[in-house]
Amino acid sequence: QVQLVESGGGLVQDGGSLRISCAASGRTFGTYVMGWFRQAPGKEREFVAAINWSGGSTYYADSVKGRFTISRDNAKNTVYLQMNSLKPEDTAVYYCTARRGLQGPYYSDSSDYDTWGQGTQVTVSS
Repeated sequence: QVQLVESGGGLVQDGGSLRISCAASGRTFGTYVMGWFRQAPGKEREFVAAINWSGGSTYYADSVKGRFTISRDNAKNTVYLQMNSLKPEDTAVYYCTARRGLQGPYYSDSSDYDTWGQGTQVTVSS
């Protein structure tokens, strides 16, 4: 089972960009579907994006489609979330998550995933 550590969060202005990363331990990273969720204060955790084992298929929440890009580098055991045109409503703790398997990335429920990172804070100021 992989262990996940997020990094790269911070404070950015409305309309700005930020890239967050998630480093995974272990030699089986390439067999996992990877995802990003986020949780704002007082709200439930929500799906953001997911990517299949090869990086060839991606899946996005409607709220971020066209603004965010998920990618992965299996040689570096890392998954990324590039966030452009950020809005104050994107402010949240962003969590990296993993699901074992070679299926497509169409998993948007938190119960679909097995392993979670500790989260990284992203704050977008208006």
